[in-house]
Amino acid sequence: MNPLVIPATIDSPAVNLDKEKQIFEIKGKSLPENVNVFYQPIIDWFTEYFKNPNEETILHFKLDYLNTASSKALLSLFLVVEEAIKNGRKAIVKWYYEEDDEDMKDIGEEYADIIQIPFEIIQIDNE
Repeated sequence: MNPLVIPATIDSPAVNLDKEKQIFEIKGKSLPENVNVFYQPIIDWFTEYFKNPNEETILHFKLDYLNTASSKALLSLFLVVEEAIKNGRKAIVKWYYEEDDEDMKDIGEEYADIIQIPFEIIQIDNE
């Protein structure tokens, strides 16, 4: 399976999805002009990936900001992960937030309440 690498821009996060290297990371600011155009390839990649995933998948989200549309797109992605878990796959989400960023912490907690995925919310030092 080919990796999916999308460099960060002013309004979209960096994406690095690589099955072989076991890297599944989205980080940065998420307010792309067209959320569906940006996130659909990511959702499609994970849909394909979970047909034959690694033994365990750890998804890392290190987002500084996301708008409402991005939040909905991430929920769609998490639903793909949730379905994979229901089908016996092992996956966990690690949601990182900076120590003074209560908004990103709260968003992570909301996702953790909504979806049935092992979900860790991790405080990191301000960069």
